Amino acid sequence: MRFAGNVIWFVLGGAITALVWIVGAGLFAISIVGLPLTRAAFEMAKLSAWPFGKEVVHVRELDGVGVTRVTAVTGTIGFIVNVIWACTFGLVLFFMYIVAGVLNCLTIIGIPFGIQSFKLAGISLWPVGRRVVSLELAHVAREANARDQLAKIRARAAA
Repeated sequence: MRFAGNVIWFVLGGAITALVWIVGAGLFAISIVGLPLTRAAFEMAKLSAWPFGKEVVHVRELDGVGVTRVTAVTGTIGFIVNVIWACTFGLVLFFMYIVAGVLNCLTIIGIPFGIQSFKLAGISLWPVGRRVVSLELAHVAREANARDQLAKIRARAAA
């Protein structure tokens, strides 16, 4: 089902959307300031081309690194870039994907495509620090993080 959904999505506009994001990534890469957005734009292009079977996760869910000096600095820079992004292109893309999602959900056949549009809306508003991974990898990463958090809570309770 994922394959069929991805092929239909790709043919009916996913290829064009992904190409726009790749062009945007190239433009971001030209400037030093836009480098953090380059990676985010490539992640968005990946999701825009083949959204079925993919999920968006925060990079900290994948690497398991807690707060360190490096992650605090990169997180702060990512936050600032995301705010700039959200105030410019992010809001426009967000509302475009929301409208597309609502229009897709008007028909029963379009509901899965509407759900994918809403997923794209979420990452288009705040893309820096997010990664596009398979549903299975996202589930495993979140499960491992939940186990780690539970172990920490139990250790505090035992102490």
